[in-house]
Amino acid sequence: MPRAQLLTLEELARLGRCFTALGVTRLRVTGGEPLVRRNVLWLLAQLGAILGIDLSLTTNGMRLVQLADSIAAAGVKRLNISLDTLHPARFRTITRSGDLQQVLDGIAAAQAAGFVRIKLNSVLINGINQQEAPALVAFAIDQGVDIRFIEEMPLGQQINTPAPRFYPSAAILNDLTRDFVLHPDHSAADGGPARYWQIAGTKTRVGIIAPQSDNFCAQCNRVRVTAAGQLLFCLGHSQSMDLRRLLRAYPSDDQRVQRAIRTAICHKPQGHQFLHPEIASLERTMNATGG
Repeated sequence: MPRAQLLTLEELARLGRCFTALGVTRLRVTGGEPLVRRNVLWLLAQLGAILGIDLSLTTNGMRLVQLADSIAAAGVKRLNISLDTLHPARFRTITRSGDLQQVLDGIAAAQAAGFVRIKLNSVLINGINQQEAPALVAFAIDQGVDIRFIEEMPLGQQINTPAPRFYPSAAILNDLTRDFVLHPDHSAADGGPARYWQIAGTKTRVGIIAPQSDNFCAQCNRVRVTAAGQLLFCLGHSQSMDLRRLLRAYPSDDQRVQRAIRTAICHKPQGHQFLHPEIASLERTMNATGG
């Protein structure tokens, strides 16, 4: 994407301040892979300096060995690290060239950096890695971190896949209960899409995000801003608001931007459309959505 179409780091920091002025208490920097963005540590420090903000980062873990300490020093309190498999060859296939050991070393570096909480994010795909849930949970327990399993969202080309690729949350839980005792953990509910279970006798929680088999929209309090400045009210809808235009039309009028955001939030839909034919017209894919 041409650089002029992307929000600058200064614009992203400004948006962070605008949202927090409206009462937002949690900011997450995600992607794509946010750590490939030049000078991203400056942005993290700007956001981390906002009083009362719980700042988190989602990453594929490939650069954590080099950056974990700096990320923590910038004010990031929570880290989500993508890990879909513990098999090196399968990891290369899923990530199209990734090095599993590099991510495992990154997880170790993150633990040493002292983040408040570390979570692993795993997408289980039917016919590829759906059998790995117990092994991934065992790894999370060994590392003393949490893990979340996320059903693949049916966006873009995935909606037209003949056989369902997603592995349903009910099957994941069934697989896990053969090896672990899970207790529902309602204390972890924060308005996000995940439901949590505490694994008996451990510090590890298992989360499930089930956009296809569980409509969690009534509890959702999240919105997403893409790298190009589109405010997305729901990943399962096409509606958005052009924040880039506002930021550049009113470079010194934060209140104008805040009023527009407040008005736009009223259009957050009642629920997603993942299970409806209309969503087939939504060509946006997760790897191009950014945020």
